Amino acid sequence: MYENKDKKKKEGEHLTSLSELGEFGLIDRLTQNLPVYNYGTLKGVGDDAAVIDLKDKLLLLSTDLLIEGIHFDLTYTPLKHLGYKSVIVNLSDIAAMNGVPKQITVSLGISSRFSVEALDEFYAGIRLACEKYKIDLVGGDTSSSVTGLLISVTVVGEGVREEIVYRNGAHSGDLICVTGDLGGSYAGLLVLKREKEVFKANPDMQPELSGNEYILGRQLKPEARTDMLALFRGVGAFPTSMIDISDGLASETLHLCKQSGTGCRLYEEKIPIHPDTVKQAREFGIVPTVCALSGGEDYELLFTIRQEDYDKFKDIAGISIIGHMTSPDDGEMLITTDGKTMELTAQGWDAMRKR
Repeated sequence: MYENKDKKKKEGEHLTSLSELGEFGLIDRLTQNLPVYNYGTLKGVGDDAAVIDLKDKLLLLSTDLLIEGIHFDLTYTPLKHLGYKSVIVNLSDIAAMNGVPKQITVSLGISSRFSVEALDEFYAGIRLACEKYKIDLVGGDTSSSVTGLLISVTVVGEGVREEIVYRNGAHSGDLICVTGDLGGSYAGLLVLKREKEVFKANPDMQPELSGNEYILGRQLKPEARTDMLALFRGVGAFPTSMIDISDGLASETLHLCKQSGTGCRLYEEKIPIHPDTVKQAREFGIVPTVCALSGGEDYELLFTIRQEDYDKFKDIAGISIIGHMTSPDDGEMLITTDGKTMELTAQGWDAMRKR
């Protein structure tokens, strides 16, 4: 019979709160020294997806959990967009392994306030994502919920053994690259939160969203960079390490450094930020670079390449070279536009942070 160890703690003895460890510290603690019993398990916890050896190819597996009030707010998130985004955040994990997504399962915890028609709308978004990315919805589960909407999506993908990219393959001297532009999703979230507060103060007020279509799209309807596999094959060079940007550029860069045993230098002036993101960040009194470093939910890819592959990537539209890996003794640093050197710190999304 299980015993509640918390009850066995002596009165006054300190119990560790989840917020003290944070999301990634908690994952490290709960999964440290997990044994591997099966030959086919090549990679378990610690990357964007698990990797399972099926001999002729590698199977990729990843799961994401989205909880109402923590990961999304239905005040300003249309259910169709939410269904679409729920799929995309999982496909992005497969893209970060340089694989191809194939199937998904969707499980829901649903409160009684949702109608059948509301769930039809949610699944319309899922179907749209399946159609665009040519993936199959093959199963899942449903249950009642007393706290709101809970979404769990699992994605199955596959990859070629020689093409799979992990987080731990970078070396000192490798160049740090990023796809697309960063910070737009966070800027869009700021606009949505502002309009929510305006609505709460005066329900008769109409939201002012015009002119912000780009950043709102980045927040409500992101896309997964599954196109990059074909690009890497086309140039004949693959990343040495890679991760998707779900928690902010700073956090993801530190993940690559930790997994690869390196330091880094990021250059602020090289970080790609869309003009609409810059405009909106300044309206909120925020330095645009902060949106990119700490905002999260951009679902672009952060990856490293060998220096000898520089010529293959330097002129590709939509890829920016923003720094390089260093010796771990040199630390993880950001070089600002005025030439100052600052320690790179992770201040992005953490699911275990107190709110």
